Amino acid sequence: MDKICVTGGAGFIGTNFVRYIYDRYEARITVIDKLTYAGRKENLDGLDITFIQKDICDLSKDDFQEFDFVYNFAAESHVDRSITSPDNFLKSNILGVVNLLELCKDTGVGRFIQISTDEVYGSVNIPSRENDVLSPSSAYSASKASAETFCNAYYKTFQIPIIITRSSNNFGPYQHDEKFVPKVILNSLRNQKIPVYGTGSQIRDWIFVADNCEAMDFVSRNGKIGEIYNIGGGNQKRNVDLATEILGILGKTKDLIAYVEDRLGHDYEYNLDCFKISKLGWKPKYNFEKSLKLTIKWYQESILKISDKSKEKFYMDA
Repeated sequence: MDKICVTGGAGFIGTNFVRYIYDRYEARITVIDKLTYAGRKENLDGLDITFIQKDICDLSKDDFQEFDFVYNFAAESHVDRSITSPDNFLKSNILGVVNLLELCKDTGVGRFIQISTDEVYGSVNIPSRENDVLSPSSAYSASKASAETFCNAYYKTFQIPIIITRSSNNFGPYQHDEKFVPKVILNSLRNQKIPVYGTGSQIRDWIFVADNCEAMDFVSRNGKIGEIYNIGGGNQKRNVDLATEILGILGKTKDLIAYVEDRLGHDYEYNLDCFKISKLGWKPKYNFEKSLKLTIKWYQESILKISDKSKEKFYMDA
């Protein structure tokens, strides 16, 4: 039986990943989460797991053991917050990762999977490959890029078995409403204005969170130690077009969109070349339109309590 540690497991992608592996494996799962504004222990209700409420920067050997897999989702992740409070990103996303690497070095680990982002490439006009030069534009993406270099250093110096994933923009249940998709959904349902940066022409590739969870599990078990894997959904959309699509599903008009001053250093486009993970044997399977509709339904039922219908088998319908 695998011993699995998931840091940041009460946040958006972490929660979905814990639930994914819980449903598929007989494993002893330890979740470590500081429970900041974006993490909710209630996300993990009903799961037989070990939960440790702690900052990854403050973890000691007493909190750790020789895990078969350590998945590090713990991170400050909102770009806007990184512009005003970069020190929080330096602490969590760099110093926290180094502390985890030190603990893995001292206790042993089967594989350490660092969850990174396509934002480390910066704005691009052609698909980014894993060996491209990194060009982060924000304190958030800079901190994630730095964490990657520490992971690579610990792999080369101490032979810590590292794998890094860089995924595109995720959407799905349990995401904090400061992020684009839930903000559009909830503001639409409340008939409130939807802030869209600049002209809304920024392009992002979107992946349903269940696909990302499956991909991260797949590369952690089938990927090569020391390698990096892009994980994309193949759904590139302009921000304004995605907002309009959500409004259309909800029967709302584009009048709710309010264009606001653009973000400082805002990247225009992210685009991933996913040949490497495809060659390994993985590709996304969830339909974007159906997944988006189910995500909207989840926010209606779970956040706004519009319906009391069962949310079981949510992903199977996507």
